[in-house]
Amino acid sequence: MSQVHKRFTSDQVKELLDRYLKNEVERNYLQEILGIKKRRFFLLLKQYRENPQRFTIQHHRTTPSRSLSPKIETNILRELTIEKKTIEDKDVPLNSYNYSYIKNRLQTTYRQKVSLNTIIHRAKKHGFYLKKPKKTAHDREVLTRYVGELIQHDSSFHLWAPAAQQKWYLITSLDDHSRFLFYAALVKKETSWAHIQALQTVILRYGLPFAYYVDSHSIFRFVQGRDSVWRKHYLLTDEATPQWKQVLEDCNVKVTHALSPQAKGKIERPYGWLQDHLIRTCVREDIADIKPAQQVLRQEVHRYNYRQVHSTTQEIPYFRFQRALKEKRSLFREFNIPPPFQSAKDIFCLRMDRTVDPYRHISINSLQFKVHADPAKQVNLRIHPLNDQISEIRFWCEGKLVDAQKVKNSELKGVHF
Repeated sequence: MSQVHKRFTSDQVKELLDRYLKNEVERNYLQEILGIKKRRFFLLLKQYRENPQRFTIQHHRTTPSRSLSPKIETNILRELTIEKKTIEDKDVPLNSYNYSYIKNRLQTTYRQKVSLNTIIHRAKKHGFYLKKPKKTAHDREVLTRYVGELIQHDSSFHLWAPAAQQKWYLITSLDDHSRFLFYAALVKKETSWAHIQALQTVILRYGLPFAYYVDSHSIFRFVQGRDSVWRKHYLLTDEATPQWKQVLEDCNVKVTHALSPQAKGKIERPYGWLQDHLIRTCVREDIADIKPAQQVLRQEVHRYNYRQVHSTTQEIPYFRFQRALKEKRSLFREFNIPPPFQSAKDIFCLRMDRTVDPYRHISINSLQFKVHADPAKQVNLRIHPLNDQISEIRFWCEGKLVDAQKVKNSELKGVHF
């Protein structure tokens, strides 16, 4: 509530205090009318009793108001100018000013402490101001009581670093209950393996969740379109299982698909926050490569997880996550390698089946492998990329590991990573 001297005249307050002294009105009603607490009320009453004739509530400044130094003024306008240029860039997904970001940047980069109201005042004065668009309500929302009950997983394709002149994918995994970001990574190309790596990171570190929540992207789900007169389809929706989903099936983790973009509201809010801060920092640091952009992303994820109060939960995600664990409100399960498999490489991998030929060979396009299995037997290949250059292929036949070989990724032309 605003200050008393801005809402009442001295005579009005004197009249109320006089009625209190005459026992006509109780104190709690006067406090509510004036919008003040008990201590402030008795201070005013004391001043009135001491000198009723000279009593006043008008505020008189004893020190002159502080003016901004030219350096601070210059830095504010510099940051606002950068904001304007970024917003006007049609390839950059920003459409509003972030004055809180400028406030934090002035403090961390320039060591200058400026109030948010001062920055907003300068922005309006110099034309760096846009009205905020009306927010639309989400028509579906998933509510959870446990951490690990639902992991929201998605990717977003944007120009995160305008200086790079190249769009990258941001892949994230978010706990629905705590809003804690378990995973965030920038990749140049969206592949099944990139999303499987996200699964591996989350599951090996935190355990098996109850369910994953994703959209109907082809990496997560096979969705068959309508038949045409020219082509008859043989597989219907969900009759084929994508590589990413096969990993979760091996782990006995449920997959739920969002039916609309609005249904993924919670994952979009962290994206908006990360998008906002990541782009603005990359612009100011003139980042043109994905590696330094990834470092900026790590810093922003740390800020989001450990320092930022979430607008919906009104809690810092890390502390909300830890509190749920302490109260034993968790649906995470310990990850154990399911038999007959022997390594995490057998689970977090790409898969394909091949039949052994009469010469005990199997092939991936023109690449041939000799295996210790009888002809006509079915062999399941589990391909685990060790790095950008080399992958390990583990050959399974009738529940037994019959061989393991390393091969260059460039030679695996028939494997879609």
